[in-house]
Amino acid sequence: MDKAIVIENLSKKYKNNRGIQDINLEIDRGEIFGFLGPNGAGKTTTMKIMVGLMKADKGDVRINGYSISNDYEQVMKNVGCIIESVTPFPYLTAYENMKLCGRFYDDVDDAKINKSLDITGLIKYRNEKIKNYSLGMKQRLGIAIATLSNPNIMILDEPFNGLDVEGMVEMRELIIFLSKQHKTTFFISSHLIHDIELTCDKVGILYHGKLLCVDSTQNILKSYSSLENYYLSEVDLNGDF
Repeated sequence: MDKAIVIENLSKKYKNNRGIQDINLEIDRGEIFGFLGPNGAGKTTTMKIMVGLMKADKGDVRINGYSISNDYEQVMKNVGCIIESVTPFPYLTAYENMKLCGRFYDDVDDAKINKSLDITGLIKYRNEKIKNYSLGMKQRLGIAIATLSNPNIMILDEPFNGLDVEGMVEMRELIIFLSKQHKTTFFISSHLIHDIELTCDKVGILYHGKLLCVDSTQNILKSYSSLENYYLSEVDLNGDF
């Protein structure tokens, strides 16, 4: 099957000895991959390297066949991402924020902006200032901005963080919709096990900077009553380095 993302021997060590070690991972096109682990496990570090915000000590990431080290511009043409948090200008409307971000791309017009706002359920709030948006609406606006360039890969760092129950459900539905209808590949990090279980096709557990295991959600739930039980079992078996 066509691989959307290939991570090879990726390592990054900080002065405090934390970081990531020898991560190897392949993600198929159209798949929703969940990167699961506690805070400080190295999820954001991995994702920053994946989108070129940080350099790895060794290893490489290939997205759509292109290397992030050698073909950065080519890689990012087809990637939408939200790393750490969404920070739109609060005194501008959703439409104005989108218009501003659209300047970074060649062919973003009003029709494309409206399409992204429509897909994310924000079209009726397009002229409302962001300072009046709930956290869930801001997260959805982040995804709307990330879809402006029609990316076929979305890299989202903690997209469920800080959302209320309704916001979480909406975010899950939006990700699944984009995956099914638009064949978008998703790489999502989270420490919220329940949301990963309900959203992702495949799950990888990152613990103390090491990738413990990768399996399909379907396989996991054949052997375990929940993703949480699988996670605890894998950490118990492999987590003591």
